[in-house]
Amino acid sequence: MEGDRLFIVFLVVAVVVLAARALAGRLRLPDAIVLVLLGMAAGFVPGLPAVVAPPELVLMGFLPPLVYHAAFFTAPREARADAVPIVTLAFGLTAVTTAAVAATVHALLPGLGWAAALAFGAAVAPTDAVAATAVLQRLGAPARLVTILEGESLINDGVALTIFGLAIEAIGVGFAPAHGAVRLVQVVLGGVAYGLVLGVVVRRIRRRIQDPISQVIVSLVTPYLAFIPAENFGASGVLATVVAGFSIGTHGEGVLQPASRLAGTTFWRILTFLLESALFVLLGLEIREIIRAPGGHTWHAVLLTTLAVSAVVIGVRLLWELGNGPLARLVPGGRRSRQGLGWRQRLVIGLGGMRGAISLAIALSLPAAVGPDRGVLVLLTALVVLITLIGQAPLLPPLLRGLGLIESDKHRLEVMTARKAGLQAALARLDELAEDEEVDDQTAEAFRQMLELRLERVRYFLDEEDETGGPPPNSRKVRGELVKAQRAKLTALYRRGRIGAGTLRQISRELDFEDPIVIRRTRS
Repeated sequence: MEGDRLFIVFLVVAVVVLAARALAGRLRLPDAIVLVLLGMAAGFVPGLPAVVAPPELVLMGFLPPLVYHAAFFTAPREARADAVPIVTLAFGLTAVTTAAVAATVHALLPGLGWAAALAFGAAVAPTDAVAATAVLQRLGAPARLVTILEGESLINDGVALTIFGLAIEAIGVGFAPAHGAVRLVQVVLGGVAYGLVLGVVVRRIRRRIQDPISQVIVSLVTPYLAFIPAENFGASGVLATVVAGFSIGTHGEGVLQPASRLAGTTFWRILTFLLESALFVLLGLEIREIIRAPGGHTWHAVLLTTLAVSAVVIGVRLLWELGNGPLARLVPGGRRSRQGLGWRQRLVIGLGGMRGAISLAIALSLPAAVGPDRGVLVLLTALVVLITLIGQAPLLPPLLRGLGLIESDKHRLEVMTARKAGLQAALARLDELAEDEEVDDQTAEAFRQMLELRLERVRYFLDEEDETGGPPPNSRKVRGELVKAQRAKLTALYRRGRIGAGTLRQISRELDFEDPIVIRRTRS
């Protein structure tokens, strides 16, 4: 019977994911918004089994890969350049938001202890940059805003989960400021140290592995190797996972082969999307049970608390971002780092602090020791996530347009320039090899033609003007027709038995990279 329930839950997750992807594409909305709505709606489908996700499963199963993925793909140079705004948001704003939310919920929900209130504050304090950056990147907003939001989201996960862990400890043993300060140092230093050591070890192991599948397996195991031992040793598993992921990701050159990077990137994109989707659906299935008995509180109190907490997380962030200029200038390098971040950019950053999958995962990992208030705290988290996503994300496009912050062609020009520079460097090196007679003329000419063809394809694919005046008219249509003709010929050869299925798949994958439809979707 338990197997039947798990199978039904799996089917619900799959249906919600497929529906969310289809609707998000049609409505041009971030996936997270549609997933929240459909995930919560799924909980009210008649006949579905009652589901209560074990807190240990959420904490150990979902959080490690999610935070590891974010850390691994962090842009180190950009994050280092904007370290001051990222750090002030991730540390200062997260701590202030946690305290403000804890005070609010403690005042509005009688009987809720301070430890549980702090745990809830830590759950809704971290931002999820996925929805905001999806909107910003699609519209062509300045890349610096995306970097700040992503960097903040990565670090504030660790800060919030550290506070959350200390608050959960305090539920059982009581709150002692001195003990809390000692434990804070222990969990932070221990987590960072263990993450650094593990990062070095994993990099050395992966440098010796040539098989892409084995590389993917190692990358999947790494976040759990970081998280679980660190937690068992009394350190911060999240900080260990973040540090290990950042260490491995920033030293990926020479560690990962090109085939491993392609396989790993695809695998992790699918895995993180499925994990986040599963969290939304599990939350929706659990909310149905919570709504029937909201922890002994009246619905008036629940709705009032939801509105108050939502106002606090949005208002505190806006006040912090618009008014922390003097505070940032006190930090070494703060004055210089704020250059180029006027009130328009800070307003976008302030409204870009939506909550998402991490908040849901933290709330679902609240232990039973919280008492009868656990259910209502999970419900409050879900409602705050819903309000921030639906209330803030749709405001970003008109805000960016109204403030004149859209740079739609800048990224395309940057990509074209980088690719052109790389190909021109390869042509120059080929000329050097030919002059030194390290390659014969026939081979050099063959490679020269190949590189020059790629250079032309870069201009065509990106539709950017060059010295020749840009691509010819209808070039995208011509490319599409040529790819279609090649696909038809491949299919005919396969049906006649002239080529095998392996050859068909290999050449089809190559044609995928030339298909203008695929190129346009990837670029957008």
